[in-house]
Amino acid sequence: MATGAPRALVVSAVRETLAAARASGVLPENWARAIGERLDGLLLPSLRPVINATGIVLHTNLGRAPLARVAIDRMRSVAEGYSTLEYDLASGKRGHRTVHCGPLLAQLTGAEAALVVNNAAGALVLVLNALCAGKEVLISRGELIEIGGAFRIPDILEKSGAILREVGTTNRTHLDDYRKALSERTGAVLTVHRSNFEQRGFVTTPPPTDIATVAHDHGVPFIYDLGSGLLADLTPWNLSGEPRVGDGVATGADAIVFSGDKLLGGPQAGCLVGMDSIVSRCRANPFARAMRADKFTLAALEATLSLYHDDEQARREIPVLAMLTASPEDLCNRARVLSDRCPKTYHAQTVSGVSAVGGGAFPDTSLPTTLVSLDPGARGADALAEALRSGNPSVAARIADGRVVLDPRTIQAHEEAPLLAALESVKVS
Repeated sequence: MATGAPRALVVSAVRETLAAARASGVLPENWARAIGERLDGLLLPSLRPVINATGIVLHTNLGRAPLARVAIDRMRSVAEGYSTLEYDLASGKRGHRTVHCGPLLAQLTGAEAALVVNNAAGALVLVLNALCAGKEVLISRGELIEIGGAFRIPDILEKSGAILREVGTTNRTHLDDYRKALSERTGAVLTVHRSNFEQRGFVTTPPPTDIATVAHDHGVPFIYDLGSGLLADLTPWNLSGEPRVGDGVATGADAIVFSGDKLLGGPQAGCLVGMDSIVSRCRANPFARAMRADKFTLAALEATLSLYHDDEQARREIPVLAMLTASPEDLCNRARVLSDRCPKTYHAQTVSGVSAVGGGAFPDTSLPTTLVSLDPGARGADALAEALRSGNPSVAARIADGRVVLDPRTIQAHEEAPLLAALESVKVS
């Protein structure tokens, strides 16, 4: 049990086991086994892989986008030794890490320039601080949204040093609302795409192209927060309503910010594209160093972006795009195979269901899928789901109609064997 384990961890396991016994008043039947189980828990890393069987493609709690194989290989290549992170091979002098993704990102989006930082919220803070510190930023009341982790746009604006100036109402904002609010105190006009919810009914929002025109007529920049970073055209798969980054650039926006680990399908990163003059100001801002991306992020993002030179290759090799565009027939076949291979005690069967995009993208879209439904037995669905989560490998599943269900859409091919092993280890009797 303790063979090879660090002495300090063994001591901690003993102390924690004793403390738990004193607190509960119940002594373990087998002290060695209890200490061993506690030690196993201490030896497990807190950040470890999870098989996502929920059908939520961009599951924020599970790390959002899984990376393409080429991105993983590129990260490994820069991890095993040194790299050209900030080294110019031609001159032998110090270079700039911005050369690794910026030009490629600008090329793919049609922007003049681009900059990559640690995440999208960081990119927004950076551009607001560089352009609007001490000045007003106009934003519609209907766009004062809260994003994941209780982070709110008004709070981000405040921390950037900009001054929030609300225009319009919650459900209706007109161009005249922007015009009337513009003054010598205005630093920029900001639009935030409502990617994680929809407004319906008596709603009016001016198109971004018109907002850009109003801003430019007054001589102030227009900032467009796109959120999800969609580069691919997913309309043939009935995924519409989420603006692509190229469309955002075409509106005339001076700066566009978006995430790298959502619909783009790369690592966590904040992407800023737009006018060269504005990107240059952001690059020179002290916050740019505080928010800069590391070599692993840049390596993975550059490799992911390179796949977008070929639309078909991108859909095939970027896991998020492959999951979103999987055909109902393929999902049905995969579900049947998985159901047949499940331990017989689960009485597995296939049922129709829906997947979700997740990640605050396409919030009102349900993707048809085929689920594998498992009978949890006497223990119940909650207990079986907990056992699967607690196993090694960990499996995150859903519960529906008193049964545990697995969605093949988010189960990758290399995860099927470990998934079956996990089901075998906790199978019902």
